[in-house]
Amino acid sequence: MKKIVKSLGSATIINAIASGYGSAFGIDLNIKCEVKTNNKNKIISHPDIDVDTKLMDMCVESVLNHYGVDCGIDVKTKTNLPLASGLSSSSALSNGVVYATSLLIADEFDMEPLSDMEILKLAIDTSLDAKVTFTGSFDDAAASYFGGVVVTDNYNRKLLIKEPMEENSVLIFLVDKESSTYNCDLSRMQLMSPMVDIAFEQARNKNYYLALNLNGLLYSSALGYDPNIALDALSVGALASGLSGTGSAISAIVNDKSIDKVKYIWSNYEGTIIETKVNNEGNVEL
Repeated sequence: MKKIVKSLGSATIINAIASGYGSAFGIDLNIKCEVKTNNKNKIISHPDIDVDTKLMDMCVESVLNHYGVDCGIDVKTKTNLPLASGLSSSSALSNGVVYATSLLIADEFDMEPLSDMEILKLAIDTSLDAKVTFTGSFDDAAASYFGGVVVTDNYNRKLLIKEPMEENSVLIFLVDKESSTYNCDLSRMQLMSPMVDIAFEQARNKNYYLALNLNGLLYSSALGYDPNIALDALSVGALASGLSGTGSAISAIVNDKSIDKVKYIWSNYEGTIIETKVNNEGNVEL
């Protein structure tokens, strides 16, 4: 028996590092996670790229411990989601492995499947234990799992808003970090808390594009990314543009009129452009 799950990446509207309140939306870049039992009585992870398998292994262990069962599990992944770029790749991986493993164990041992919030809790707790997140990233994990747009209280793991996002194309610009002055200084980000709070209020009022723009400018300034990349996208008609997570990805929400213009103006910068779209579907079993 095997289970396959498609788990989304997400892009930032409000980065929760400064204040503990965040917002993000699902994008149509994903990690496919396949799990099946093996007769070797151990966890064997097979990522499709050369990465540390610690998080994958720990996610499987978390599910086995939750159910109180002991069996061997093979895990395979296939991804088109850029890793360590601010697009919630660790949330997508932990969500996907926990979800797929829980489906497998529930079927294999005739047990009750985990609820949505139980899956998120296990995935977030495991990510914290694996030290792949500062805050638990409840906003990123929820946007990855449910799709659409979420606004969250990360401290209390509470969904303040969960709804579909306006369906548009999304361009992702991956900055060449060697050409930036990137500096991930947590204290500098926390200094911005009063200003990020203002941007967060826009998200609470469902002014998602304005919130994304403000957040992007603030975090780009704090982290040393060039704010002109997002500003140039806005100047040629992007609906919103700003830094995602702590970078290096910059997102731009675009329509048919602006997509080619944004691609053209971004070609002046050193980096990679990826075209995707808003995803309102969330994680799905394949």
